[in-house]
Amino acid sequence: MKITSVTVHKIDKENSRMKGIASVLLDDCFAIHDIRIIDGKDGLFIAMPSRPTSTGGYRDIAHPINTETRQEFSKAILDEYEKAE
Repeated sequence: MKITSVTVHKIDKENSRMKGIASVLLDDCFAIHDIRIIDGKDGLFIAMPSRPTSTGGYRDIAHPINTETRQEFSKAILDEYEKAE
């Protein structure tokens, strides 16, 4: 799997921890949208797209299975976030 494209839209909303929304294209053939960029206590991190559950929680719709892939997604998205206007 190769991340072939990352698009980031910065969000500048007062008192909001969400700083942007990203879309990632894998192998020029599979897209993942609505990846949130969040400002946490230890800096920026990504949150994968999720949906509410019947018990009031949330469940990821799509997510990396291992740490290496999660780090690859995070680096690609946060690098693009730093370049975005």
